[in-house]
Amino acid sequence: MRYLELNSAVLHKKDGFFQLEKDREAAQAFEAEVEQKLRKFSDPIQRLKALISEGYYEDFFARYGEEEVLELSDLAYSYGFRFQSFMAISKFYKDYALKTDDKKQYLERYEDRVLAVALHLAQGNPAKARAYVEALMEQRYQPATPTFLNAGRARRGELVSCFLLELDDSLNSIGYNLNQAMQLSKIGGGVALNLSKLRAKGEPIKGVAHAAKGVVPVMKLLEDAFNYADQMGQRKGAGAVYLNIFHWDVEDFLDTKKINADEKSRIQTLSLGLIVPAKFFELAERGVDFYVFAPYSVYQAFGEHLDDMDIDRRYEELVAHPAVKKRPLSARAMLTRIAQTQFESGYPYIIYKSNANQAHPLKRLGQIKMSNLCTEIFQLQTPSVIGDYGEPDQIGYDINCNLGSLNIVNVMESGKLQESVHTAMDLLTAVSDLSDIRNTPGAHKANRAFHAVGLGAMNLHGFLAKNRIRYESEEARDFARSFFAAVNFYSLERSMQIAQERGVSFEGFELSEYASGAYFERYLAEDFRPRSDVVRALFAHLELPSPADWARLQAEVQKHGLYHAYRLAIAPTASISYIQNATPSIQPIVEVVETRTYGNATTYYPVPFLSEETYWYYKSAYHMNMYRLIDLVAEIQPHVDQGISTVLYVTSETSTRELARLYVYAERKGLKSLYYTRAKNLSVEECVSCAV
Repeated sequence: MRYLELNSAVLHKKDGFFQLEKDREAAQAFEAEVEQKLRKFSDPIQRLKALISEGYYEDFFARYGEEEVLELSDLAYSYGFRFQSFMAISKFYKDYALKTDDKKQYLERYEDRVLAVALHLAQGNPAKARAYVEALMEQRYQPATPTFLNAGRARRGELVSCFLLELDDSLNSIGYNLNQAMQLSKIGGGVALNLSKLRAKGEPIKGVAHAAKGVVPVMKLLEDAFNYADQMGQRKGAGAVYLNIFHWDVEDFLDTKKINADEKSRIQTLSLGLIVPAKFFELAERGVDFYVFAPYSVYQAFGEHLDDMDIDRRYEELVAHPAVKKRPLSARAMLTRIAQTQFESGYPYIIYKSNANQAHPLKRLGQIKMSNLCTEIFQLQTPSVIGDYGEPDQIGYDINCNLGSLNIVNVMESGKLQESVHTAMDLLTAVSDLSDIRNTPGAHKANRAFHAVGLGAMNLHGFLAKNRIRYESEEARDFARSFFAAVNFYSLERSMQIAQERGVSFEGFELSEYASGAYFERYLAEDFRPRSDVVRALFAHLELPSPADWARLQAEVQKHGLYHAYRLAIAPTASISYIQNATPSIQPIVEVVETRTYGNATTYYPVPFLSEETYWYYKSAYHMNMYRLIDLVAEIQPHVDQGISTVLYVTSETSTRELARLYVYAERKGLKSLYYTRAKNLSVEECVSCAV
């Protein structure tokens, strides 16, 4: 195929630099092939009517007039859109564009996919649809893969595809959540489950000693479930399990990822995450042992589950109680063990539970206990109590992830920061309102109560490089601080406006720190507008919120409420970044020309805005100081009410001791999580279910 040859020619340097024009030629060659395979229609209306009658699209004309649809189609095509790289165009047509059932013809161009998404999410409102078309065609905002792929299709999957579930300590709960996990995996859902309430290996069941088998057999059941319910073989099921580090089974939990683990206990495809309260790091810093507890003995002694307790405050009480089964482990040795496991497998993720709850504006409503497959979702959660047959169930609050991202470069260069955030919040709200996944009663209940969304961002490294700013610099941190403070402001503003328009606030708003005004105190005390001349110049064409603006917003929120209990979450962005010609999320790039293998074909992707001048600002993450990466994330985190998916990059020269120091540093800097640790000689399969 000619386009693959042209794409690979990018690496054949000419006059000492990559032949970037070859990538553009490859994109043109691929576009020519698309034109040959594209089904043609006489006009946009005839096209839509034909595809509706053939069962490819939902009936848009049930909500819109033909003139309205034609005007929106003309608007989308008026941009003269062209993909900016071979990776972008090939990714879109292979993975997103609507095709005939036999896959031999394309039925959509990029403009047609944008139109279908806008028509579906606007639900008959032409003005909203117009704003959505503009935001998507200008690539200021990008919906997550499930939304962008499925919206508007007659035979579609769900618009969200990431869920968080919590198990109670009963066989009923295990069976119930196992079924939920399989039902969600069947429809393309990635599922994270908190196992921290399960009794430990060897604890009694109904008074019979040593009857409980612990968390590892449940992990094996879940792994088999995700492998079985794999979307009819089209995509692997994706699951993650979390465990509190103070749980008795924590060593067995980590050992499941050891290369030499026994096959009976080895976990191959399930992702692992540790929930780590601040108390653990305090004990590690003091160089003393920490105790792990048998959770059922804790429940018997206190009437509370270990995972629900504030371990930072009650640790000594747990240690002192004679009825609580416990044993000591070295805290520092555990840090080293975690680092060793990460070098071998990339896992476990680390959740800084205390940081997450300390910054939680809804702490009076409930606590954050875990995260999702990509470690950016942080919302309150309560378990469901599942009765025996004929007995009523008590459905708690579970979580689904409703995601999308701003393209920082296009938002900044358009000068439409407020408009972009407002439109993004409207788009995400539409997805939340339209989501009705009855297979997860807890997630369905929480979605109706909290209207949670997760607006993120991509292309930070691309923006910095394009503007000759080094990723590890103070100027980068200055920009990130100001940009995300403004995104926070405008997301709150739009959420308040929606609450005012609908006369509805999220459940429990009156108990939140938004209602009390406490959430706004930092913005009244400090001005988050740029500190340096370099960054001030970047925002010269934009008006950023001042402390006086924050005071006004505080009063408006207290008066009208907020529609969304949660608004912001920065997810990893994978294929969607390629379509946007963007660097992933807020993370640094790994290579200036990335190599990706799909099936039998290898594709080379030059990072956006690459030139002989910007090359020097595209330092690989593997050559960066990870402390400076954590510093940058720490500047953004206070402005993001949920979390930030943060990857650490290490090489064979990094010691386990140094990696453990990074864990401690990230905790002290206020991060809520660490995602994978990527070693240069280690390939970790990407999270495809939650990646935006």
